[in-house]
Amino acid sequence: MELRPYRPDDLDELIALTIETFGPFYEQSYRPVVGELIFTNTHGEWRDDYHRHVATLHNPDENRYAAVAEDGGALVGYVAWDFDPAKRHGGIDILATASTHRRQGLAKSLCEHAFAHLKAQGIETVEIGTGGDPFHEPARALYESLGCTPFPTTRYYREL
Repeated sequence: MELRPYRPDDLDELIALTIETFGPFYEQSYRPVVGELIFTNTHGEWRDDYHRHVATLHNPDENRYAAVAEDGGALVGYVAWDFDPAKRHGGIDILATASTHRRQGLAKSLCEHAFAHLKAQGIETVEIGTGGDPFHEPARALYESLGCTPFPTTRYYREL
């Protein structure tokens, strides 16, 4: 397994990996809970949203970075992070791993890679978020194993 910096030619694979990773959340967790109207109005175009968002993740001029994991030449995961040097605070924007490489320590390695980069930039704190639903349970366990402190929030939806 090799971790390396993002390259522009990674973009299509990162988008595909992101859609593969988070598709089950949107289609099997979020949509059934909130219903069609709320789903459509909030995340009905989630695939297109990822096409736009993933393209913005790596921009060192704006303190945004991404690193990818390769296994045998195949892209199997990535992490993207950003930081505000004035506040000495950073955040993990997105973390995704291929289904074939989950529960093998890859996500932990990706987070630790981002944390090391942030620390080298003088960043003192980092924020990472995830959902409170069953789909995100492995992410919560990972972040807590990395020493992150959870702060619960609740988001409510209602049709008008």
